[in-house]
Amino acid sequence: MARMVFCKKYQREMEGLVAPPYPGPKGVDIFENISKQAWQEWQEHQTQLINERRLSLMDPNTRKFLQAEMDKYFAGEDFAKADGYVPPAQK
Repeated sequence: MARMVFCKKYQREMEGLVAPPYPGPKGVDIFENISKQAWQEWQEHQTQLINERRLSLMDPNTRKFLQAEMDKYFAGEDFAKADGYVPPAQK
């Protein structure tokens, strides 16, 4: 049976992650409050940001930027979008 969490992003009970995605308190917070679906969607969005904005993960400022955007993403606040990205038309 899947582990369930109350997802902070979707504000409902959903399937949780199998393990914390980060070490330390931040990873535990994500593990306890973010659904598997929301985490996968963030991973896709983060990849778009890194690729479209040509971000380097070696740069500490990039890591701080992505952390801040992740927090906004999960909190339902306005977050950075990939420059020039146009979402596919919904059917």
